[in-house]
Amino acid sequence: MAETPERMDPADIRAAVKAGILTEAQAAELKALGDSRANYRAERTREDEPFEFFKGFAEIFVSVGLAILLGGIALLLGVIGGVGILIAIPAIMAAISWWMARFFTLRWRMNLPSMVLASAYSGGIYVSSLTFLGQSDLGLKAVAFLSATIAAGATALWFRRFKLPFSMFILGSFALMATYALFTRYNPGGSFDDIDGWARSFVPRANLTLASLVFGVAAFAGAMFFDLKDPHRVGRHSATAFWLHLLAAGALVNAVAGNIWAQAGGTNILPTVLVLAAFALVALVIDRRSFLTAGIIYIAAIIYWAVAGEGSASLKEWALILILLGLFFTVLGTWWIPLRRRVMRALPDFPGKSRLPPSF
Repeated sequence: MAETPERMDPADIRAAVKAGILTEAQAAELKALGDSRANYRAERTREDEPFEFFKGFAEIFVSVGLAILLGGIALLLGVIGGVGILIAIPAIMAAISWWMARFFTLRWRMNLPSMVLASAYSGGIYVSSLTFLGQSDLGLKAVAFLSATIAAGATALWFRRFKLPFSMFILGSFALMATYALFTRYNPGGSFDDIDGWARSFVPRANLTLASLVFGVAAFAGAMFFDLKDPHRVGRHSATAFWLHLLAAGALVNAVAGNIWAQAGGTNILPTVLVLAAFALVALVIDRRSFLTAGIIYIAAIIYWAVAGEGSASLKEWALILILLGLFFTVLGTWWIPLRRRVMRALPDFPGKSRLPPSF
């Protein structure tokens, strides 16, 4: 069980400054970080999962301006037209977004504008790559895979340079697209005129399920890599893990519970319940409400089947379904802390347990 960290000894910090190891500014930042980590759980009235889109209306204002500006640049695609423009303009938009991020992300630390710029950058790289590769004879499968992979690699460079947690969500989204493309059975000689045929290449469903499972496991491993670096969730590692957990949970729930439900509908209600119970247990252990939220559709489906059976629900039954669904999440959210405390105490020691958020 993880213990609450002690504050850093002020004498050690002062000694480091005198020895020239730290500057005065670095010492102040280090002391603030130590105090934050030591008091984080004690100062909060409730345990929570940190999440922040923006810090103030100024960020919304700037984000609107950036969206309009970048939208205007993208509009040139339709006005000018042509394959060369479809390759050049998105690439230019990506370059402009990178340049702007030097100010909005690195200098001014504005979260929402940084998210807009990261989206424009990765989207520009993807459109440019997709258009360029689409002129070759690679076929839809190769084009879809390579363009998504290039966009994911470019987004990884963005994350390394600007350390923006949200960029990991974008990277993961492109990685998911690449994984799906890799697991298709589409004829390599297919053309862009046969999009419907490419979509049907996911049949049988096992292809889509396996792709979701592979990606979900990889995304979950990545999320835990960042989570275990920041068990008290006071830094960017935790925020990065949050976005990866959203992707991982959605992919895993759809791969497992979705496949069970699609095969036999309500007759497989018990296996679906067991799967969702396992996901709830994992969510409690890693202290991620967002991980469990991904299963809300299947939880709703279970309640629907329990109330309406195989028939169509009436208005009264829909009201009951919504009440039960809301009650489930309200109760779980309200008693999350004591539930997690009991679960963590009941579980034996396992690798990494001490690096998970403390349950007290």
